Amino acid sequence: MKKLLVSLAAAGLVLAGAAAVIAQEQEPAKTEGHSEANPTHFPIKEPKEMNWSFAGPFGTYDKAQLQRGLKVYKEVCSACHSMNLVAFRTLADLGYSEAQVKAFAAEYTIHDGPNDDGDMFDRPGKPSDYFTPPFANEQAAAASNGGAAPPDMSLLAKARGVERGFPRFIFDIFTQYQSGGPDYIHSLLTGYNEQPPAGMVIPEGTHYNPYFANGVSLKMPPPLSDGQVTYDDGAPQTVDQYSQDVAAFLMWAAEPHLEERKKTGFRVVIFMLLFGGLMYMTKRKVWSDVAH
Repeated sequence: MKKLLVSLAAAGLVLAGAAAVIAQEQEPAKTEGHSEANPTHFPIKEPKEMNWSFAGPFGTYDKAQLQRGLKVYKEVCSACHSMNLVAFRTLADLGYSEAQVKAFAAEYTIHDGPNDDGDMFDRPGKPSDYFTPPFANEQAAAASNGGAAPPDMSLLAKARGVERGFPRFIFDIFTQYQSGGPDYIHSLLTGYNEQPPAGMVIPEGTHYNPYFANGVSLKMPPPLSDGQVTYDDGAPQTVDQYSQDVAAFLMWAAEPHLEERKKTGFRVVIFMLLFGGLMYMTKRKVWSDVAH
């Protein structure tokens, strides 16, 4: 009886310790000097989890949303951000016809060459070309944006995101949560309207955003405003909708084969289940006459 009580007490201590660790992981880190006006961990607020069509094991891209996101990128984001790894021909995956892709690419000017005379020249873009950057080089981009070159957006949706502590990252394995990047982009683009806490010092020339992962503020001013981009399909022309659409488009740009990957994964899981069942029945058949 005494041994049983000791064992139960030890188990209780272990559970209490585990609960304390989980609670500590879920709460923001508290360090000396930390206060609402002087945060020491970023982002100050975690990105909001959105209901994306491509989320989960059976998620798919909403092509209408991707087309709207492309429109937002072209009319707003492309003024500062490049997308060097995305070819015009891949826009056919968004539902555009071959003629539409050719017309879209022709709107861009490509600096090409040398020609037979050894000279560089400009020509209209072709589907095989890639999105042209807004600046000639990174130094020019930094000089035009207060010393900070805007990041390339080709892989931004996979490169950005906030680490989810224990035990949430365990559940993410089973729910296949992979929307950290789009959640972060959407929250960042819609977070400019929030006011900083009293006493917080915002560096001159920067803009407060509680969802920014590297500090209390960033140099990029609010890029979106209501009614800035005209939609042809009747979707709301609001900052929230623009942010959702461009975040979804950037997710597609970073992982254009997401749907195929999920389909392949599902087929592999089904195959492994059937194969496992067949192997079990084979084992039962082969060893059925052997004494155990």
